[in-house]
Amino acid sequence: MTHLGLLAAAVAAWNGSAALDQVIQKAVQTDEIPGAVLVVGHQGKIVHRKAYGYRSLAPRREAMTVDTIFDCASLTKVVATTSAVMLLVEDGKVRLNDRVTQYLPEFSKGDSPITVRQLLTHFSGLRPDVDLKPAWKGYETGVKLAYAEKPVVAPGSRFIYSDINFILLGEMVRRVSGQTLPEFTRRRVFGPLGMKTTMFTPPAALRRRTAPTERIDDEVILRGVVHDPTTRYMGGVAGHAGLFSTADDLARFASMLLGNGQAGRIKVFSPLTVEKMTSPQTPLNQTVLRGFGWDIDSPFSSNRGELLPVGSFGHTGFTGTSLWVDPTTRTFVILLANSVHPRVRPAISSLRSRVASAVAAHLPAVSAEQWAKAGLRLTGYNEAMLGARREVTRNGKVLTGLDALVRDGFRPLQGKRIGLITNHTGIDRQRRQNIELFAEAGVKVAAIFSPEHGFLGQADDPNLPDAVEEKTGARIYSLYQGERRRPTPEMLAGLDALVFDIQDVGARFYTYVTTMAYAMEEAAKQGVAFYVLDRPNPINGVAVEGPVLDENLRSFIGYFSLPLRHGMTAGELARLFNGENRVGAQLEVIRMEGWQRGDWFDSTGLPWVDPSPNIRNLTEALVYPGVAMLEGLTNYSVGRGTDTPFEFVGADWMDGSALAIYLNARGIPGVRFYGIERTPGSSRFAGRRISGMQILVTDREAVDASEVGVEIAGGLVKLFPGRMDLAQTARLVGNESTLALLAAGEDPRTIRQEWEQAVERFREVRHKYLLY
Repeated sequence: MTHLGLLAAAVAAWNGSAALDQVIQKAVQTDEIPGAVLVVGHQGKIVHRKAYGYRSLAPRREAMTVDTIFDCASLTKVVATTSAVMLLVEDGKVRLNDRVTQYLPEFSKGDSPITVRQLLTHFSGLRPDVDLKPAWKGYETGVKLAYAEKPVVAPGSRFIYSDINFILLGEMVRRVSGQTLPEFTRRRVFGPLGMKTTMFTPPAALRRRTAPTERIDDEVILRGVVHDPTTRYMGGVAGHAGLFSTADDLARFASMLLGNGQAGRIKVFSPLTVEKMTSPQTPLNQTVLRGFGWDIDSPFSSNRGELLPVGSFGHTGFTGTSLWVDPTTRTFVILLANSVHPRVRPAISSLRSRVASAVAAHLPAVSAEQWAKAGLRLTGYNEAMLGARREVTRNGKVLTGLDALVRDGFRPLQGKRIGLITNHTGIDRQRRQNIELFAEAGVKVAAIFSPEHGFLGQADDPNLPDAVEEKTGARIYSLYQGERRRPTPEMLAGLDALVFDIQDVGARFYTYVTTMAYAMEEAAKQGVAFYVLDRPNPINGVAVEGPVLDENLRSFIGYFSLPLRHGMTAGELARLFNGENRVGAQLEVIRMEGWQRGDWFDSTGLPWVDPSPNIRNLTEALVYPGVAMLEGLTNYSVGRGTDTPFEFVGADWMDGSALAIYLNARGIPGVRFYGIERTPGSSRFAGRRISGMQILVTDREAVDASEVGVEIAGGLVKLFPGRMDLAQTARLVGNESTLALLAAGEDPRTIRQEWEQAVERFREVRHKYLLY
């Protein structure tokens, strides 16, 4: 029987169906999803095809049916856009290593090194999405916004999942082929395969079969209209989203891929094209594995599950859609849900993983020959990668906000009485202290306010006293004194402006930015202007890593619902706080000059000053967001009192060598671990020799600090059960779901996948306030 005839045949009897029913029915019952359609194919047969739950919950309930049409969201990237681009490659009209400007000369005004390959693998360095505000509309407008984008990191240096990449690729298809993306894919892919209900902008006649998605503007529920706002602004057609399809149609597509590009007598791709699309194409120095368009092994690979081999491939969509294909077992899993209806729920990464694992658990045993074949898909790549590790560091010349203010003669502050919120990090490029520079410029600093660790940045005391600055005689008010965390009206009396000039480290729970936020709130109440002299995010302004802080866990160590690593500068955070919390401050950010979002601190040319007593180098700043998330544990050390704080963890109940062996086997990108014993000189376990583990960063570009943190936590729970009271560190972890999953022994990879949707929502908010 041909692949195209699969769906007309009766579904083969299969012993895995009962397990799948149980997994998905529970997800419906617990409101993880309203409903779903699941199709599983194996060895040329459909072995499971079933609808569950409800297609619609509002305004009325409708039962899910197997022919329901879904908004595919980012499945568009692989099913439509990647397919079209690779067919143009086969036609000899596009070359993968050509610069994008060869096909889209308007992109970056014709001057960009970004290649087609880098767009397809998400290594272009472009940010995730174009700005949605101020509001705009029209396909051409969306494309022009994409043309204007500049990479935030060097192309090829880092994986950034970006819709902009595929907006450009969709337009490239139109420009090269002379046909729109919907026209091209209908003629070359969907039509030949008989995918009759796969299309962009479905007609009104199909609306009743379409699964609705989110309620917007508190009243309109999207149905038959694309959920992705950028695509909606573009009229429903874009390279990254907009495709609608059914599980049956996608099964035809997956069957074609397992047929090496052919379904029955219908040939869509050459076998070499399928191999090229679905084998690793990412730079050799990177641990993220992506094919052309297709995901192989990355933070987005939840729908591979725990048992299907690396070497299989797939993709997910934000609305709740996913597709995974495994050539080794000749299996595909298609799960279509509308988890964003009628409201956005937490990501269904865990459900996708459970479904794939349940499928794999009921497949026949895989022979040694089959495993060897799967390994061959990665062997060449992995061998080449061993000798290709490298790190690219830019040598920039960045001016901080203070440097820019000095150069411009302090114009915005002249004639004002200033309150300066600062500490030892408030220096310029020549290491001159800001207070001295203010005085030289004739700007009156009437009061100084110091954060945690005090004006000199050396104290570890929760009750820091007020003081007097020696050179100017100005009063130093401590904003870390007992319960006092804010400037009082009496402190602000007579001031025209507050100026914040402190180096942040880029972690959610670093308290300097909370001090900034509290001071903004008080300045707004008193009508005092607020200035931020911006400084770099030392661990770069691109990486955004979960979990996102729960609202009910906000505190002095978590002012706003940020991820652990937010990828913003202090000035950008001030804009975010002012806008999203409606602070109402008269805010002005004195911007840096020459800073690029991908810069690490050692790329800026600025002098390093330890921002706090236990952040003594850039490596410690990098791992701090992950390692410090467990610092609330009272029987656990994060290395304070040793010569490598946050690069060491230990406890008197820990076997550091066992933990290191376990974590190294987990294959966490960019880090290695080794067991060691240390004697902290202060803080927890002071004067006691304890077993622990040293953290060695081998490739900072590959490090996800939140992954390091949750993997350490998961390892401790697994190896030393009952030793930790995770509730003690709730405000640092900041996410109750994460704590519950850790306590339950859930795999850290699954926990990380649970963060994705909240992180993406934060990214959307974050875009509005970025300055660089």
